[in-house]
Amino acid sequence: MTTQEVLLESDIAPDGVRIVIDWGKMVVGASVFIPCINTDSAKKQVTKMFKQQKWGLQHHVRIEGGKIGLRIWRTT
Repeated sequence: MTTQEVLLESDIAPDGVRIVIDWGKMVVGASVFIPCINTDSAKKQVTKMFKQQKWGLQHHVRIEGGKIGLRIWRTT
């Protein structure tokens, strides 16, 4: 297993591919689009991360730039 394959607690991998998000830059009102097929898994992983940080979360499954995924917003 290479370093790129190791999932950190703050990483998500809804389709089995590691996605790194700089959560430190996620201020209230900020949003991130997570391209993925398994949007249910993405929701669960992001919800867990936001609960750990005690942040409010809004999310919507969307198609952006021709790709399906999950757009998330930090609300608190």
